[in-house]
Amino acid sequence: MLRHISRSVLGRASAASMRWSRQLSTDLPSETAGDSKFLDSWKKLVPNMDPPKTPTAFMSPRPPTPAAIPTKLTVNLVLPYEPVLSAKEVDMVIIPASTGQMGVLPGHVATIAELKPGILSVHEGNDVTKYFVSSGFAFVHSNSIADIVAIEATPVDQIDPNLVQKGLAEFQQKLNTASTDLEKAEAQIGIDVHSALNAALTG
Repeated sequence: MLRHISRSVLGRASAASMRWSRQLSTDLPSETAGDSKFLDSWKKLVPNMDPPKTPTAFMSPRPPTPAAIPTKLTVNLVLPYEPVLSAKEVDMVIIPASTGQMGVLPGHVATIAELKPGILSVHEGNDVTKYFVSSGFAFVHSNSIADIVAIEATPVDQIDPNLVQKGLAEFQQKLNTASTDLEKAEAQIGIDVHSALNAALTG
């Protein structure tokens, strides 16, 4: 009995999937037609009740992809408590992604990258500004806008090498004396961040 039910359910599901094929996200227009079809169907079935909100109702339309690649990359670098860069037009940024250093130029493909502790380099002609970021995410959009959300971002020239060495030694000592998994994890995070800081200052 259960086999017959599962076959009929799977058969209906596969038939439905063949009738309805989802477009790739890059093929979707700025305003999807799915919501209007849903609203029309809802009004026919339940005319006396307001329809529920769908996820796309809370999303702003996707910005259009420019026909030509801009000459500049627009960068927003934001911390939880303040913006560091706001709509800054630059030539390139190099992001310390968890998969490795990632250079972003105008026209870069849309990407989401997790940040690891390391150096974020902002290039404007011959001028390079370096920030040490601890963690966060980078959102690179197809319209040559990069939104970088970091927990902390400090200009490298404001970091004291002596304090970095002291902090690294303290966290190594904490790791050696840690007795619980939580203490070990906290100490290891401190070592990773201070090691990245040290490498940034000496590299």
